[in-house]
Amino acid sequence: MKRQIIKEILLDQRELYLDIPYNHRDYALETNVNYCFVGIRRTGKSYLLYQLAHLFIDSGIPEQQIIFVNFEDERLLELRTEDFNTILEIAYELAGTENKPYFFLDEIQNVKGWENFVRRLADMKFCVNITGSNSKMLSREIASTLGGRFMMVPVYPYSFPEFLMANGTKNNPGNITTKTRAKINSLFSTYLHDGAFPELVNIANRKDYLNSIYQTIYLGDIIAKHNISNDFAMRLIMKKIAESIMKSLSFGRLTNILKSAGLSLGKQTVINYVGYAREAFLIFSITNFASKLVDKETSPKYYFMDNGLISLLSVGNIDSVLLENLAAIELSRRYGTDNVFYFEKNIEVDFVIPEHNLAFQVCLNLSDSETYERETKAFISLKEFLPDMKCIILTLDEERNIDINGMQIRAIPMWKWMMDHKD
Repeated sequence: MKRQIIKEILLDQRELYLDIPYNHRDYALETNVNYCFVGIRRTGKSYLLYQLAHLFIDSGIPEQQIIFVNFEDERLLELRTEDFNTILEIAYELAGTENKPYFFLDEIQNVKGWENFVRRLADMKFCVNITGSNSKMLSREIASTLGGRFMMVPVYPYSFPEFLMANGTKNNPGNITTKTRAKINSLFSTYLHDGAFPELVNIANRKDYLNSIYQTIYLGDIIAKHNISNDFAMRLIMKKIAESIMKSLSFGRLTNILKSAGLSLGKQTVINYVGYAREAFLIFSITNFASKLVDKETSPKYYFMDNGLISLLSVGNIDSVLLENLAAIELSRRYGTDNVFYFEKNIEVDFVIPEHNLAFQVCLNLSDSETYERETKAFISLKEFLPDMKCIILTLDEERNIDINGMQIRAIPMWKWMMDHKD
């Protein structure tokens, strides 16, 4: 690309992005760390770059030293690996020859060879912060290339406290009035059913917005990127995963479901398709803590990265599904997906976090005696395998302490647990 065009784009982007208003996200950021923000599209990775850039400016770094490059700008479609050094030269020029530029590189994975460029910048002791919408940026291969020079930060849609703040309500779980509780309940219903993509807060027609996000991910990051010709099969896989939340789902079962619908796809193709959805952060999975290694990988439980995406793909009353999916998202946010499991060995417990001695069941309420017995008995049996677990039942709006067989179980509304930050 022509040098002058790249320079104009960098000037335009800096002027644009430093003026964009943003809601402060609940991420502890520092100016002496190189960050790699990764996550599903439209989840706010770019806004974290803006937040971080303003942190630098507030610490005394002049704006001229802030270098933004959004690689999704259509004017940069022709950018090639050899143009990276031109960006570095222009950055020096814009920052001033005696000053060091600070790099904020958005969706850089769009350009082949980006890993070597950002590593070179880090090796040259530049401050470099990047974002990406592909889970391969979390892979061992990429981490090895970057050489431990970046802190990987998964970015999720709004947490419930962030969602409350964006809607003008303070997160103060210890001081909730009747009026505030009514507002929180109303906002939680929206959060549960429509999800928490940051831009959704200011949009009235949420369904159309969610559909546009899904289509961008589905058609762009999955179908087009991987040259999938049988997009109906991919649609059916996503629909079946949405319908199978709360249950483990093997690749063999998915393959058989497709065959029963008249689609003859090999098991490996199904594995690839599910992998593409995971790469795009559309879905994530947790494994059975009680299983052997091979079973852990072949029969996971799948969840969507945002509840609004499930609402697009499902019909009927799905509140139980949405509540469990929300718990999976929040537990992954707090403890990391690799530390969250389900437990199934004659009994089934929805979530366990062994590293923190925590076990969770999720249900709408405990008013039904059968539900109460099922959820509490599972904890009693779990103690035989994992004796030190703190047991919590997440409900829609029911709170109580349960003492059964000398074991203490805490039942708490999901919204209250999400506001508390503590288990």
